[in-house]
Amino acid sequence: MKIALCVKQVPDTSDIKWTENNTMQREGVESIINPYDIYAIEAALKFKKNYNAEVTVFTMGPLQAVDMLKNIIALGIDRGVVISDRKFAGADTYATGITLSAAIKKELPDFDIILCGQFAIDGDTGQTGPCIANLLNIPQLTFIKDISEYNENSITASRFLDDGIELVKVKCPALLCMLKSDFEPSRALINGIIKAQNSDIKILTFEDLGLNPEDVGLKGSPTYVSKAFRPDIKHSGEKHYCLENNSGAQIIYDKMKEIGVFNG
Repeated sequence: MKIALCVKQVPDTSDIKWTENNTMQREGVESIINPYDIYAIEAALKFKKNYNAEVTVFTMGPLQAVDMLKNIIALGIDRGVVISDRKFAGADTYATGITLSAAIKKELPDFDIILCGQFAIDGDTGQTGPCIANLLNIPQLTFIKDISEYNENSITASRFLDDGIELVKVKCPALLCMLKSDFEPSRALINGIIKAQNSDIKILTFEDLGLNPEDVGLKGSPTYVSKAFRPDIKHSGEKHYCLENNSGAQIIYDKMKEIGVFNG
C-alpha cells in the first residue's frame, strides 16, 4: 500500500506579507504546517500502522519547507519531496494542482491513496485536493473525518456535512480530503527525530517535472487576487475602572437588559 500525503506550509497569520502581484510572500516568512494537514498526517500514520503503508509526503513551496518535512518524517512518515522553483511562485489552486499531480505521477505513480487537508488557512478554498483528483482522473472524497475500512480495492469513510453524516465507499486509487478530528495529534519520539535528521529530502524543480511554463505559477493561474488588505478592527466596548460593591455585575445586567437578553 502506497500513500501520497500532500501538505502545505502556510504563513503565520500574524506575519503575512504581500507581493506586488497580491500573492502571499512565502520566502523568509515564518511558516507553520497547515492545521488541516495535521489530520491528513494522522490518517497516513494510521494506514502505516494498520496496513503497513509506505507514505511519501509532498509539499510545494520555498526550500525552507525541508525543515517542515523533516518534522513530519520524525512522526513516522517514510520520505519527503519538496517541489520548489521560482517558476511555481504565485500559483493559484489550479496551477498548484497541476504541479502536485505531476510530482505524484513522477515520484509515486503506483499510489493507492492521496491524502490532503480539506482546507488551507491561507486561502480556505478547498480546491487543491479535488483539482489533483481531477487531473489524475481518480475518485475523491471530501469533508472526511473518519476512515473506517480499507481493503485492496476500496476505502470506506465518513463525510461530515452540514445536514448530516454520510458513510461512503470508494474504489482505489482515490483522494481523500481530511477535516479536523477530535483526537490529539501524534508527537515525535527520539528515534523518529534521529531518523528525520538523517533523511534526505528530494527536491523537484520545474525541469524535473517537464511541465509547460504557461501552466504553472502565476502564468498558469486563471484566478488572481485583485486586492489584498487587512480589515480594520473596530471595537464598540466600554471600559469601567475601580468598580466596587458588585457595581460591575449591575452594569453587565443593565447592558444585557438593554439589548433584550432579559424581559424583566
